[in-house]
Amino acid sequence: MKDIKENAQETVVAGEFDLRPLQVSDAGLIELYAGDARVAKNTSRIAHPLPPAHTEAFIARAQHPERSEDVWAIDASKDKGPSLMGLLSLKRMDRNQSEIGYWVAPAFWNTGIASAAVEALIKANPQASETIFASVFQDNPASARVLTKLGFDYIGDAETFSVARNATVPTWTYIYKLA
Repeated sequence: MKDIKENAQETVVAGEFDLRPLQVSDAGLIELYAGDARVAKNTSRIAHPLPPAHTEAFIARAQHPERSEDVWAIDASKDKGPSLMGLLSLKRMDRNQSEIGYWVAPAFWNTGIASAAVEALIKANPQASETIFASVFQDNPASARVLTKLGFDYIGDAETFSVARNATVPTWTYIYKLA
């Protein structure tokens, strides 16, 4: 097993908030926000209702030194704001590619937090990606606007299974070239 310091996840400073690795103490707010049906139904992997111990297992996977996905909390506590407003993730793919995912708690929707957080993560490029992919459900145009506003290019339609919806949902797929 690798030394945990070899695969340490960096904090990304982003103006009024930081993107920081998950902490065990985040479990309560993650459960509160991800347990909201409006959040869960806009993701592919969050179940609704959340099963027992799901959040703790998620945090443990995010902290594991041999993880394939890095997860950051959007944390505004440095300016006396909330310690968790949402999450972003970058899943490693082959050929220096990553897939970005994100959700923001409903209390912070339409505030620009998602756009600012995704932009900060792209600028930091912590996985040294040459290409970042993203997909959003077609019935979630707000997430699509986050991506297109930041320069992601639409590359096609697809579909993915949503655990919360227990259904396959049409998606739009986007790409962002860094190299």
